[in-house]
Amino acid sequence: MSELTQFVDLASERLGGCVVVANDEFFAPKENLLKREKPIFVEGKYTDRGKWMDGWETRRRRTPGCDWCIVRLGLPGILRGVVVDTSFFTGNYPARFSLEGCDLGGSAPYRDEKKKLGAAATRWAEILPETALKGDSVNPALVTHAGRFTHVRFKIYPDGGVARLRLYGEVVPSALGISKRELDLAAVENGGRAIATSDQFYSEPLNMLMPGRSKIMSDGWETQRRRGPGHDWAIVKLGMAGKIQRVEVDTAHFKGNFPDSCSIEVCEAEGAGAEIARLGAANWRQLLARVPLKANRVHAFGRQLHEVGAATHVRLNIFPDGGVARFRVFGRAAQAADRLTGIARLNHLSRPQAAAALYDCCRSKKWVERVLARRPFADASALLDVAEEAFGALGRKDWMTIFRSHPAIGAKKAAGKQTAKAREWSVGEQSLAQKASAETLAVMAAANEAYEATFGHVFLICATGKSSEQILKSLQERLGHDAETELRIAGEEQRKITRLRLEKLLGS
Repeated sequence: MSELTQFVDLASERLGGCVVVANDEFFAPKENLLKREKPIFVEGKYTDRGKWMDGWETRRRRTPGCDWCIVRLGLPGILRGVVVDTSFFTGNYPARFSLEGCDLGGSAPYRDEKKKLGAAATRWAEILPETALKGDSVNPALVTHAGRFTHVRFKIYPDGGVARLRLYGEVVPSALGISKRELDLAAVENGGRAIATSDQFYSEPLNMLMPGRSKIMSDGWETQRRRGPGHDWAIVKLGMAGKIQRVEVDTAHFKGNFPDSCSIEVCEAEGAGAEIARLGAANWRQLLARVPLKANRVHAFGRQLHEVGAATHVRLNIFPDGGVARFRVFGRAAQAADRLTGIARLNHLSRPQAAAALYDCCRSKKWVERVLARRPFADASALLDVAEEAFGALGRKDWMTIFRSHPAIGAKKAAGKQTAKAREWSVGEQSLAQKASAETLAVMAAANEAYEATFGHVFLICATGKSSEQILKSLQERLGHDAETELRIAGEEQRKITRLRLEKLLGS
């Protein structure tokens, strides 16, 4: 459970999470699942349908199958863990549960949401297989699936009741190209999260990053009373690296327990987590010197901030202890899309720019559109998986278009359209073949002509690392195939080329 505390409950009602639909909620409504409050039990309380329970409870199933509900995440993201709380469900809890997820793209409200969720075209991925549950217990489980989801289907086997469901993860915002405007880099909705703290006795630091102003004292970060030397602190990982222009420290509702003063430090650290605090590995720079704070007030700092360059993490120090309701870190992303690399760059490119980059890898409009529809990607593996799936949906007509964008082995120009980057990659892929003798190149040119006359398209092979002799041997062997077999082989070679070019794109 402690491993999940640095992540955000993506299904939280505070963030807009809700249970969209359930197949059954006879004894207790589905909405109870996401309540912020801990579940309670009221002895002797009944409704006209049975015992009142603070959770979601279905009737006793008399047919095969399972019960289920679909949760719309308040913020789309990658799941890192789940907690299935069966508190007070003893003889009526499910034996097992499983999770599936899908990504409808964009952000809520989702047009025709229920229709899309039930559509055959909507792809549901397994997040967790069937997992055993204990009654009257908090049941945590870690998630390793790296996909981005907007909705999660929670299945219980075969029926029963669950008090609360928590879906912890990292926010992956829907908006792209947001580096051009100022935003709260620490806000939960922009991917910010609290990853370490000296103390959270009364309430956790993640509350400081939540939307809107706090309504009560418990909706903030509060430490216990410090009796020894030192001070309390919390480290926030920004949603994206940025140059900080102003900050706000809000002590709303903290009157006799606000900090005497605060200071702020920043660092730039790749992939750093709670180890920053424990090991002191980061190079912390002072953003704001220690300044006094007042009770129940928003403190804004701009001119007082030091120039520290780009930051990925911020440490808020409070002296000596106390509570902070909200912590805002306003700035602009430190890197424009053309300076980002890898999957981050592809995610932040405008749609036309991203389409152009994908066309370099595979000259199919259908393939490009299918890949773009799944952006942003959690990581390189997610992109490659989507690319494979999109390629599998192509047919003969699509393949023939792609084949025309390739020059014949040894040739300099393709029959169809070819981008400058694709042309550059083709030269590199055929570099060994181009070093062949004039006699070998002549034989290869004749074999190419015979191949095209036989099959109606260019001979296609993933030439990277292959010598002219190896390529010529494959060409001559494949001339003996029937048309359908050869089309299938050429398509598989194109799939390999596409994957290699995607890897080049991410590495550029």
